[in-house]
Amino acid sequence: QVQLVEFGGGSVQAGGSLRLSCAASGRTFNTYTMGWFRQPPGKEREFVARITWSGSNTYYADSVKGRFTISRDNAKNTVYLQMNSLKPEDTAVYYCAAAIATYSYTRTDFNSWGQGTQVTVSS
Repeated sequence: QVQLVEFGGGSVQAGGSLRLSCAASGRTFNTYTMGWFRQPPGKEREFVARITWSGSNTYYADSVKGRFTISRDNAKNTVYLQMNSLKPEDTAVYYCAAAIATYSYTRTDFNSWGQGTQVTVSS
């Protein structure tokens, strides 16, 4: 397994931007598909975005498509989530996760998780 730590959460007004980072330990980071999930207050954890090990394939939830961008730097063992045009409904704890299977996007596909970082969007 890989250890994951998220950075970059905070509070922002609607329409603003934030960039989340997730630092991974271990020399096999570039073999994992990486994903971002979020858990809004009182709701289930939901898929946001994922990127394959090479960075060549990305996939997004409909709710964030066109506003969020996932990327990775394998040399730095880091995955990013650039969030633009933020809305109050984006408020959640955001989690970074790692999966072995290439085209993973469901919670059960991912077996390593970070602790989460809070994102709050005010109207």
